[in-house]
Amino acid sequence: MIQNHYNIILAKVQYWKKKFFIALRDGEIYVILIANEKRRAIMSDYNTNLCRFLDGGISPYHTVAQSAQFLEENGFSSLELGKPFEIKKGGKYYVQSGTFLAAFTVGSEADYFRIAASHTDWPCLRIKPQPEMLAGGCCKLSVENYGGGIFSSWLDRPLSLAGVVMLKADRPSKIDARLISWDQPLLTIPNLAIHMNREVNKGVPLKANVDMLPICRAVQDGFSKDGYLLSKIAEKLQVEKEEILSFELYVYCAEKAEYIGFEKDFISSPRLDNLSSVHATLDGLVKTSGKGINMAILFDNEEIGSNTRRGGDSMTLSVIMEKIALAIGMDRAAFLDACTNGMLLSCDAAHAAHPNHMEFADGAHAPLLNRGVSLKRSPRYSSVTETCAVIAALCDAHDIPLQTYMNRADLPGGGTVGSMASSILAMPAADVGVPILAMHSAREMMGSRDQEAFCRLCEAFFDE
Repeated sequence: MIQNHYNIILAKVQYWKKKFFIALRDGEIYVILIANEKRRAIMSDYNTNLCRFLDGGISPYHTVAQSAQFLEENGFSSLELGKPFEIKKGGKYYVQSGTFLAAFTVGSEADYFRIAASHTDWPCLRIKPQPEMLAGGCCKLSVENYGGGIFSSWLDRPLSLAGVVMLKADRPSKIDARLISWDQPLLTIPNLAIHMNREVNKGVPLKANVDMLPICRAVQDGFSKDGYLLSKIAEKLQVEKEEILSFELYVYCAEKAEYIGFEKDFISSPRLDNLSSVHATLDGLVKTSGKGINMAILFDNEEIGSNTRRGGDSMTLSVIMEKIALAIGMDRAAFLDACTNGMLLSCDAAHAAHPNHMEFADGAHAPLLNRGVSLKRSPRYSSVTETCAVIAALCDAHDIPLQTYMNRADLPGGGTVGSMASSILAMPAADVGVPILAMHSAREMMGSRDQEAFCRLCEAFFDE
């Protein structure tokens, strides 16, 4: 029994710490087992916090709200984007705007920027303004497709709604924004039975305006659909329906994050792309106090191209950075130097090698689950030779497992916010992330050992 346990430990300890591997090779089994238990406890803490974050981030608005709460619990103060920044060296601050957030610390030297950027959105369905439709004795809701999701993965699951509602305030130029969620399954999208769809297992196209309409209730004769959703929103917020000006509601998978596997080797969850990165960047920021200006940026709209005010392909980040620079006494030239002397870490999930479809992987450049962070390289990513070397050196210095991800030459992948933000700021950058399977599915899957490595990389990045 001890020998079997020892063999299992061997593989894991060799992966996590070189010194543990040497001790194990020398036969110091007792020391190895104690060290491994400590490592398991640390890994479990990272995963527990990640799963809690995933379960709470049920819309981009909720993701930003819980991020702001986490920052305040760690001593960060809130600033307003439309007002002068009152900041000082040694301070910790954040700026929040709906689905966008920028958090930063001001070090003792504050003459360069270290930025870790991620995004708060994911492929999903969004509810249209007048969504109610009746058919087959049911009320269903009209939706629009947001991003490039795998439609079939949303079928036959418990789904719900979350987002923001805009209410009337004292005068027209002011609005009262309220987060909303029901914290229970409200919707489902049933599959068409195989008896009516004999080709379903051969890959049948799904249309967002036909096949992806979620059902929300049964109806009887005399039911009036008009304004039904507004009435449920008003009931939830305890306001009059007439007070509602607009809303932005996301359909989300109502299932929780879970461990998978006999040895709990995997985490299956909605929204791993990209809340795993949001969690890692914030975790790294609050644990460090570097000499420069450290920033964690949560962009929105990455899944639809980033070309929005809250997206990575905008001037919003550079405006915030310049406001920081002016507030601590930098002139324009010093600010530009701080940009070019800085570095951007673009954090987004990577494609892991799929065990059932290894033909889509590029040999040695296909990351494996539970083997560490992926450094992403291709002309579409922001990583260049120099920044790849920096990441490799950081990981080597801190015993962080690192893999290289590249697409197969004939299968180009997606882009990230890194290239856009890097080109706007004239700042060197690198793309990193945890490898996952089923990217853009309603539920995705990652290795349970990888989030700790990712968080430690973000921490090391900010500390240098």
